[in-house]
Amino acid sequence: MMNLPNLLTLFRIFVIPVLVLVYFLKIDTMVYHVPLKNILLCSLFALAGITDYFDGYLARKLKVSSPFGAFLDPVADKLVVAVALVIIAVSQPHSAIITLCTIVIICREITISALREWMASLGRRNSVAVSWIGKWKTTFQMGAIGCLLFESDFIGLPIFLIGEIGLIIASALTLYSMIDYLLLAYHSEKKHQNENR
Repeated sequence: MMNLPNLLTLFRIFVIPVLVLVYFLKIDTMVYHVPLKNILLCSLFALAGITDYFDGYLARKLKVSSPFGAFLDPVADKLVVAVALVIIAVSQPHSAIITLCTIVIICREITISALREWMASLGRRNSVAVSWIGKWKTTFQMGAIGCLLFESDFIGLPIFLIGEIGLIIASALTLYSMIDYLLLAYHSEKKHQNENR
């Protein structure tokens, strides 16, 4: 079913090829000593983040939540984040920290997505519901990616360094939340097995 929240989610997926296209375009223009390409990449990612907030808000406000939207929303989130991280890692090939953080975050997203689908197939999806750790992870992750895409210093602030620190924190929270989710799923499965004995 197509409604406004779902259209916003689809728009977020549409942003992905645009991000890749902008990255590969040869844009040498500078705006206040900042490469226009970096501004465009950061703006597109920020726009995707804003639509992520509003699609969920509008779905609740307009009472048009749907199974399709519930499926598509996290898929869109993970695709945008993964592509943005790969763009950053490719543009910083000599940064072991960024490469390692990118691998950690993408592997975690794949693992937890598979875990949630498995738990959902068993009718126990709520056993791995989003925790406060996951929300903090997302906050640091989105902020860090935005800074790393912007890359240049701005009004005296070392934006890229801030992004690197944010990405390290996001990666640490990513590992912590993954372990937390895996333990929740393990205890849920163990409890279920004990109840069925």
